Amino acid sequence: MTTRTDDTLDLNDWLHQGLSEEEAVRRLQANGYNELPSSRGHNLLEVVLEVLREPMFLMLLACGVIYFFMGREHWGDALILMGFVVLIIGITVVQEWRTEKALTALKDLSSPRSLVLRDGRRRRIAGREVVAGDLMWVVEGDRIPADAVVRQALNLTVDESLLTGEAMPVRKGATDGRVERIRPGGEDLPFLFSGTLVTQGQGVAEVVATGKGTELGKIGQSLMELSSENTPLQRETGRLVTLMAMVGLTLCVVLVVVYGLSRGNTPAAWQQGVLAGIATAMAVLPEEFPVILTIFLAFGAWRIAQKQVLTRRMPAIETLGAATVLCVDKTGTLTQNRMTVRQLWSWQTGETCDCAVAEQQDLPEAFHILIEYAILASRQDPFDPMEKALQALGASRLEGTEHLHPDWRLLREYPLSRKLLALSQVWRTADWQQRVVAAKGAPEAIADLCHLSDAEREVLDRQVVAMAAQGLRMLGVARSVLPAQGALPEDQHTLDFELLGVVGWEDPLRPTVPAAIAECYRAGIRVIMITGDYPGTAVHIARQAGMTDTREVITGGELVAMDDATLAERIARVNIFARVVPEQKLRIVLALRAIGQVVAMTGDGVNDAPALKAAHIGIAMGGRGTDVAREAADLVLLDDDFASIVRAVRLGRRIYDNIRKAIAYVLAVHVPIVGLAMTPILLLDMPLLLLPVHIVFLEMIIDPACSIIFEAEPEEPGIMERPPRSPDERLFGLSSIGLSLLQGVVVLGVLWTILGLGYAWGHSENAVRAGVFTTMVVANLFLILTNRSWQRTLIAILRVPNPAMVWVVGSVALFLTLVLTLPFLSELFHFDPMHGPDLLACLVAGVVAILWFELLKAVRGERLRFPGIRALPAKF
Repeated sequence: MTTRTDDTLDLNDWLHQGLSEEEAVRRLQANGYNELPSSRGHNLLEVVLEVLREPMFLMLLACGVIYFFMGREHWGDALILMGFVVLIIGITVVQEWRTEKALTALKDLSSPRSLVLRDGRRRRIAGREVVAGDLMWVVEGDRIPADAVVRQALNLTVDESLLTGEAMPVRKGATDGRVERIRPGGEDLPFLFSGTLVTQGQGVAEVVATGKGTELGKIGQSLMELSSENTPLQRETGRLVTLMAMVGLTLCVVLVVVYGLSRGNTPAAWQQGVLAGIATAMAVLPEEFPVILTIFLAFGAWRIAQKQVLTRRMPAIETLGAATVLCVDKTGTLTQNRMTVRQLWSWQTGETCDCAVAEQQDLPEAFHILIEYAILASRQDPFDPMEKALQALGASRLEGTEHLHPDWRLLREYPLSRKLLALSQVWRTADWQQRVVAAKGAPEAIADLCHLSDAEREVLDRQVVAMAAQGLRMLGVARSVLPAQGALPEDQHTLDFELLGVVGWEDPLRPTVPAAIAECYRAGIRVIMITGDYPGTAVHIARQAGMTDTREVITGGELVAMDDATLAERIARVNIFARVVPEQKLRIVLALRAIGQVVAMTGDGVNDAPALKAAHIGIAMGGRGTDVAREAADLVLLDDDFASIVRAVRLGRRIYDNIRKAIAYVLAVHVPIVGLAMTPILLLDMPLLLLPVHIVFLEMIIDPACSIIFEAEPEEPGIMERPPRSPDERLFGLSSIGLSLLQGVVVLGVLWTILGLGYAWGHSENAVRAGVFTTMVVANLFLILTNRSWQRTLIAILRVPNPAMVWVVGSVALFLTLVLTLPFLSELFHFDPMHGPDLLACLVAGVVAILWFELLKAVRGERLRFPGIRALPAKF
């Protein structure tokens, strides 16, 4: 390998001075540092106030305050509720902090070191101090600090995947005049872009844009302008909580006034009225909802992390279950983002070798020579991914043969140019007997070097077309042998080359992708490829991946000329978008959203960040992805495995189903609690049945525990065989609410029966209260069981293990036993001791309360379901 220094390139006279230090300082003061502007982050107080504006959090806070003012004996309960408030605020603060790290990542990425020319001298400065007009040297391995136009180049290639998403480095040409700036991507263009990486060669470039004026800066600006929105689940639960809060507070006021006035208008009556009002408000106020959502989404984030998916924004987990479109970037998402040699074609024999299926076979000698000279035409320690793949192939297939030459000396390199897209390297053999020239380049350029006849060109062209149809990147390889002595010609075209063949590279498909895409289709999720690569390559990869309807392709050029109405019409059927730029990815996502699709977007580059943030669910690749993509996304695939997306969708659907089950239970159980709290108002001669301590027991022990049970509930059969739920679907329709409320009404009727029987049998007030409360707890547990599934009967449900159910039932039974048997707890709950027959009656009553619903499930079977979910026959 040649040793390249900063003196390898000579500057023209008009470039020999560069900017003066005085002028550079003036421009820095006028235009600012070469870095991205940071958006003003929310301070802690602003984040807390934003959280507290949500109705569900206000209800938690209100309940905590109520408990606090009820007296010292209730301060423990108040602290528990306040603990939930602090927990939720803490989670929100962390998410806010992590989201704003996206712009910080962009800033760090855009400020590498740079070698510039100032006052005729070369200086290495911080990238943030580079100004427009600076002349900078770039060499292999450098990160470009600003957008620039290339003035001189020697074999200069740059990896622009950060901006285009494509793993293939592109060649850079030079210009000595003014040229109009264009987008990243394309060969032989005289532009360098901030954040990209030099993979080969060296050059001199004039800076034309810094900071937010660069292509990287424009992406950062668009990222700042996008804002996230609440998920449908958040919006609907917010509405439901607000409605129930208004009902609860209204009932509280009404009950206090009615109780006080109807009981003689005495201080004792008003005191009892306040207790009745507080108990009723606590029974109606749905403080369980934020608890349920927090537990479900927190546990969902933990479960999904076990499947190698990091959750950055927890509500996105349940939104996954509604995803109708999955937009995927080809490079690094469907493919492995690494070049491998896939196919070899020998000119001598006309044979083709598929490297993917011939790993264990002996290669014919013609292929040995082809690989040998392809390596000789490459650098010994390359940055270029294609040359790295050649080195890896040579190490695995030529080790121990005479075709590897670590002891040969490189004498000269003939660089590629716009006139001839081929480069050659001249080597002296170890015995100094001859010089060998190895050339590689575009097949048509190699054909020109080898002076092929028209008939020979036709043979080569047919092979190139056949390999291009497979989505391969190709280079022709040739060789020439020279005497040991003699001057080397100035032009490689005058050498006598012999064609050896063609090498084809591919960015291989991830092995798990076809099965994952097939499962997406079964789940009713459409897959769309959005890539900066060529249409032919995109179509080939799409077919390999098993994508359907790959006949139509929309290119970036077509998108520019397409209005929004035309895009909305075509986007409904086109699944492949090729040669697109970052702003167009964002436009595609927004167009899908505009036609009512729930969009999940995957990506790994800086170019993907705006689209990731604009999508309903942004999914970044964690291994190969950039910090910017990961920070802008809602989910991060830690193992870069596309199949993890499908597992996340499955979990998202399960979480949403289980949230519905939990809320169905909560609505049902609130009916008997509210009914018992209001019974003394309806029957003027009856004392209060439920006191705040009873509500605390029911809502702060059983209800949060039930959230754990429903969160741990396994998925329903066939969960990935049904279409996504409609984006407009309500969390609960009228029929679902009606069934839930009917469950509660039946339980309330059973409790009133126990109440009447207790007084009829002559039990004391505290004994009746103990019997009613015990029946309420038993019925509560059976409501949990029956709502674990609206398709399976209780017997089938009990066959499905749920460890959390065992834990909750055991804990509640133990605590209830302690309350009924320990005198100080019985006194706290205002209970009298209960006897065996009474306990048995309570148990039977609790079972009877849910029998009708079990009979309904048995009769209606799969037809009894939540709206929008196509139920499947049970497998039990």
